[in-house]
Amino acid sequence: MRCSEEWQSGEDMTQAPCADVASDPFAAFRQADPTRPFVVAQLGQSLDGRIATVSGESKYINGAPALDHLHRMRAEVDAVVVGASTVVADDPQLTVRRVPGRSPARVVIDPNGRLTGPAKWLEDDGTPCFIISADTAPACVSAPGSEHIRLAKVDGIIPPSAIIDALFARGLRRLLIEGGARTISAFIDADCLDRLHLLVAPLIIGSGRNGLDLVPVAELGRARRPVTQLYPLAGGEFLIDCDMRRSIL
Repeated sequence: MRCSEEWQSGEDMTQAPCADVASDPFAAFRQADPTRPFVVAQLGQSLDGRIATVSGESKYINGAPALDHLHRMRAEVDAVVVGASTVVADDPQLTVRRVPGRSPARVVIDPNGRLTGPAKWLEDDGTPCFIISADTAPACVSAPGSEHIRLAKVDGIIPPSAIIDALFARGLRRLLIEGGARTISAFIDADCLDRLHLLVAPLIIGSGRNGLDLVPVAELGRARRPVTQLYPLAGGEFLIDCDMRRSIL
């Protein structure tokens, strides 16, 4: 799969977005070409782009409106994907609880087989679970109903494109890359995102962990300039919907 391939839906997406996409942040999910993967990432952060304090505290930078939006995103996709560090830090359930809908398959990227114990995401509730690790990694955690996917590393990492292809081959077409920041950054660097939802809280931390850590660019002309749409949420929070397949220039 060519991760940089432009999104196609029968419309010329180099032009201004159609009205339904501009008014509904989930329209792009539903209109995505079913013959190729559709990959969206979400990142919750403060106004100054922080996802945690210097001590690592991150619950809760975003409030209930952003959490509701995240759960709606889960209900719109086939699988939610997180890295092993997110599981270690947060032990997330990765289910749809705050809104109506079906919980997506749960996928954890664990390249080195570091996860060993039980976790909430592996709960045997009938939802498929997938563990992705390097083909040279030791055996890692498993649970009834889970599938272990082993992929080759390239330049020290499992390529995001290989992860997408492996999940697409299993019928998981619409993917939500939920975290953490390092995992999301890797997918952006690899040009493997169709959409990025930034959920911004009315909060200035002033220090701590940045939301994204991308490959440096020396000139502003090489910076990414995605077409964006702003959606106000309750409580002063807002969503920035970034179309990673279209540029403002």
